[in-house]
Amino acid sequence: MRWWSVANFVSNAGTWMQLTVQNLLVLQITGSAAATGLSMSVQAAPALLMSVLGGAAVDRWPRKLTAAVSQALLAVIAFTTATLVALDRLDMTTLMVLAAVTGMVATVDNPACALLGNDLVPAEDVPSAIGVGALVFNAGRLAGAALAGVTVGFLGTAAAYFANGFSFLFVTAVIPFLRPAAGAVRQAAVRQAAVRQAAVRQAAVGRAARRPASGTSVREGLAFFARRPRLLALAGVTGISAVFGRNYGLTLAVLVTGPLAGGAGAFGTVSTVLAAGGIVGAVLGARLRRPSVRLVGALAATGALLQIAAGLSPSLAMLVVLVLPMAVVESVSDTAGTAVLQTDPPAHLRGRVLGVWGSIGTVWSLGGPPALGLLMELAGPRGALITGGAVIALSLASGHLLQRRRVTTPVALTKDAAPQEALQTAA
Repeated sequence: MRWWSVANFVSNAGTWMQLTVQNLLVLQITGSAAATGLSMSVQAAPALLMSVLGGAAVDRWPRKLTAAVSQALLAVIAFTTATLVALDRLDMTTLMVLAAVTGMVATVDNPACALLGNDLVPAEDVPSAIGVGALVFNAGRLAGAALAGVTVGFLGTAAAYFANGFSFLFVTAVIPFLRPAAGAVRQAAVRQAAVRQAAVRQAAVGRAARRPASGTSVREGLAFFARRPRLLALAGVTGISAVFGRNYGLTLAVLVTGPLAGGAGAFGTVSTVLAAGGIVGAVLGARLRRPSVRLVGALAATGALLQIAAGLSPSLAMLVVLVLPMAVVESVSDTAGTAVLQTDPPAHLRGRVLGVWGSIGTVWSLGGPPALGLLMELAGPRGALITGGAVIALSLASGHLLQRRRVTTPVALTKDAAPQEALQTAA
């Protein structure tokens, strides 16, 4: 797990170096901010339709091999981009194609690496492992953004892409030496047995119906997600928070540079506090033992109230004070939600459930910023923060009240039936 954490830190730092440089590169090629947003959307778009297929692949193929191959492919893409940049042969069309291919590979790589990390610890320590992963992600993000400026200044834009390629190769080299924990070995055996049984059943059905095995595999994950109230509630809580909150890089930037009359330096301070809060939240999230959807909802409601308070901030100093707990709450909520998502489904369905979640999350990531931008146009940055926080808090409160008022229909036992038989029928 220590080696995996080091590898993930190196990989995350390289990825954020490339993302930072890629935005600058698009601006250099086109001079258009809209084109920069388009490149990010092109890279995220494949997850909308292909995440469910990627999750099914992760459930079917050996996890270590899948993660190693996907990391190697990402390294090839990064090296290709670096070479084109160094030779001054990269145009906007090629960059878009490479971004789209990166997004397609990520639909397999993301669930494979997430579940591989969980296999390295006993089942009871998975929430802590996810918290450690969040800590590594935030640390890598800070390091990558800082290294990007230094690397570009001394070595040029292509060096950032080369560095990201080597970071993927480092992860690929570490994966063969990873050994799953004892509990995870038993879970893997159960998962493989379930996959084999499903393949046998599908082969029998396929001979009659002439349908491919992958289709049923994907539908099985979709059906499980749709019939699981906990996952649907988690999707609702996360979705409403993603659309009306959380995009602090957008809302707080406008608030700081607008009503609070701050400059780029002031927003840099706010961004640093956000990053520090994310790291603190990841440390706290790693201590969770039994995360639940109720905890995620409570944290989301707390974050919404803090967001309202941030919208009412009379000064930059007050905003900085509020930003730290906002980031902490968001980070702990993310860790708890990810732990529920990765531990609630049975082992043989987790890749497909993560694939479904990837598609849903892409909808939020693509639709949330434009919706929030429109809200800021109509209500201003303060109004957007206050209105968004109120929508989140009221939605969660309404959902909680409806859940408490739900009445379970009692099962009537007949006098003629034996009690054990009646209970079996009811079950």
